[in-house]
Amino acid sequence: MSYCFDRCPDRSATESSKWRKVPGGVIPLWLADMDFTCPPEVIQALHERVDHGIFGYGMPLPEVYEAVVDFVYEAHGWKIEPEWVVFVPGVVTGFNLAVEATCRPGDAMLVQPPVYPPILCAPADRRLAARWAPLVDNGSGRCEVDFDRFEQAMAPETAYFLLCNPHNPVGRVFERAELERMAEICLRHNTLILSDEIHSDIVYSGHRHIPIASLDPEVAARTFTFIAPSKTFNIAGLKCSVAIIPDRELRERFEVGRRGLVDSVNVMGLTAAMAAYRSGMPWLRELLVYLEGNRDCLARFVAEELPGVRMNLPEGTFLAWLDFRQAGLPENASAYLEKNGVALNDGNSFGDTSGGFVRLNFGCPRDTLMEALLRIKRALAQLG
Repeated sequence: MSYCFDRCPDRSATESSKWRKVPGGVIPLWLADMDFTCPPEVIQALHERVDHGIFGYGMPLPEVYEAVVDFVYEAHGWKIEPEWVVFVPGVVTGFNLAVEATCRPGDAMLVQPPVYPPILCAPADRRLAARWAPLVDNGSGRCEVDFDRFEQAMAPETAYFLLCNPHNPVGRVFERAELERMAEICLRHNTLILSDEIHSDIVYSGHRHIPIASLDPEVAARTFTFIAPSKTFNIAGLKCSVAIIPDRELRERFEVGRRGLVDSVNVMGLTAAMAAYRSGMPWLRELLVYLEGNRDCLARFVAEELPGVRMNLPEGTFLAWLDFRQAGLPENASAYLEKNGVALNDGNSFGDTSGGFVRLNFGCPRDTLMEALLRIKRALAQLG
């Protein structure tokens, strides 16, 4: 490999939320950012921008829009127009802003748990009624859409469907037929699609990310798509994300809705985004090979060394959804594991039926991952 993912700088003394919110000596595999150094092209671009020495109010250069357009086409085969692109500080900011800009009293939102907390909480956060269409395990360890529940969750007041694809935490990369069916139901019920596709570039062999808005122009006209270089290139702290809004009226409402509430993206974030989208693809290709190796090591270890633990094999993201319900852990699995040296996300924060599950972030050096797994193995052995 041209890039090294086995050695990473110490983050414990930095501003890192992932490392600072856990006790010393605990391996943090919870928050969804990676421990890898970002692409050198991004670091070089940031150095050059710092050397300029002036950091006034920012406005995206035309080249930044072009970089987004070119990257989306290269990565996903979706041809978007520069005028569809709106920069926002974060994907979560983006989908909440889309609701604020378009909602009416009495509106409801459809969500597919288990799902990461900002989506799970979005209906309540935006004072909307929640409509739940949980993903279901097909019996072979793969979560799928329950289309009967999905259809039942639709009603005249269901104004929004908040899609997470690739899905966090279960790691599904939804197939074309699934996306087409969800889109058809939404169009039939005049439901806007808010599509969180922040992990769209982290997809493994045998799978392909399809932006739901790319299915056809009618779907695109009813969709807000949210992407970012943050997960892909490990620059989440620079706060630069992208809303892709093909419909002019929706885009104008989005822009009006942000006034006085959501500021422009900072200049360092724009600099990093342009460098990442223009020059980061070789780094990304090698990252995907490394992450897939981590995923496979994790799956083997769970199958061979952790009796009673079950894992869905992620098709995308650098997150694994582990079922500890048959492993004899106390009800709060993550608290017990943290006492034994590994910090994971507790399943209860992803939905009411997710107790006994944990989410594990394998975006770290392989030695770190294996040490964490050995600690989990020892923790389970103590229960016996």
